[in-house]
Amino acid sequence: MSTNSDDANRRKALDEAMKKIERNYGKGSIMRLGEQGDRRVSTIPSGSLSLDIALGVGGYPKGRIIEVYGPESSGKTTVALHAIAEVQKRGGIAAFIDAEHALDPEYAANLGVNIDELLLSQPDTGEQGLEIADALVSSGAIDMVVVDSVAALVPRAEIEGEMGDSHIGLQARLMSQALRKLSGSINKTKTIALFINQIREKVGVMFGNPETTPGGRALKFYSTIRLEVRRAEQIKESGDVIGNRTKIKIVKNKVAPPFKVAEVDIMYGQGISKEGELVDLAADLDIIKKSGSWYSYGEDRIGQGRENAKQYLKDNPEILAEVDRQVRLNFGIGADGKLTPEELEAMQNENNEEAGQSHLDLAEDE
Repeated sequence: MSTNSDDANRRKALDEAMKKIERNYGKGSIMRLGEQGDRRVSTIPSGSLSLDIALGVGGYPKGRIIEVYGPESSGKTTVALHAIAEVQKRGGIAAFIDAEHALDPEYAANLGVNIDELLLSQPDTGEQGLEIADALVSSGAIDMVVVDSVAALVPRAEIEGEMGDSHIGLQARLMSQALRKLSGSINKTKTIALFINQIREKVGVMFGNPETTPGGRALKFYSTIRLEVRRAEQIKESGDVIGNRTKIKIVKNKVAPPFKVAEVDIMYGQGISKEGELVDLAADLDIIKKSGSWYSYGEDRIGQGRENAKQYLKDNPEILAEVDRQVRLNFGIGADGKLTPEELEAMQNENNEEAGQSHLDLAEDE
């Protein structure tokens, strides 16, 4: 059993050690966890309310690594571009490392990206792309860097070599080295690093999932969140395919419970449909009533069939905003992430006041 004097001596020794560490490595190099102040995870919205809810914290956590992977044309770049648009809306700066050399500026602009302010790099080699990402993150001046894609980060030795040369493990080694360097500066500067990745088939797998992602295991380990994006079904209008119903599964999540799924409509040329996810979320919460194929809001029928209900919300932005506020209130998600109990209470009071005012207006009209 330690005596009071022993405890006092140990505490004094610890204080001296902490002071020495701070002298050598700077203030904040070591601290008690309770001294950090606000311990909430600071986030930036993903651009999809369904995904923000599924992520559990209201968006992508700042200072973390995110991996978005899936089959070809599943909507991975769309998910990344929506995140960039959200960063820019809040006055932030985003960079896009286009290793695939396939970014469509017109489509990006349709999704809300300010292409005049977006930093773009199209590197010649994987090393160059990752060094550019490291320089941007280390500057502390940007809020998000997107790498599209890990599979296209080709090592210099492979580019300079001959077709058919074997370069086993080069890309995995490159990613492992880069992430060791990047992870510290990403956390320190509170930059979000979003890596888009493709999928490959493992050879000779008889049981289990044969799919894997290129670039080795390092990105899986360093990622705080891993999103799997897959097309579920086509959305048709008068026989023409106008978009895809897409499932985004949270395969890994270090800041909230994982394995939740967000379902969104990705419309060709428009990106994620805000109206589509609001119709689904509001119908699940009985904010919008569904009877057979008809959708109703309050006393008004807003459309027969989901597409007509979506169109009604698109044509009536004030109703859209009202439904959006009620859905956010139910899930405790604000415009900039998860609400504190105080913020939630203030939002509920504001909502109740507006509801009371609308009842008074109706009574006066009668």
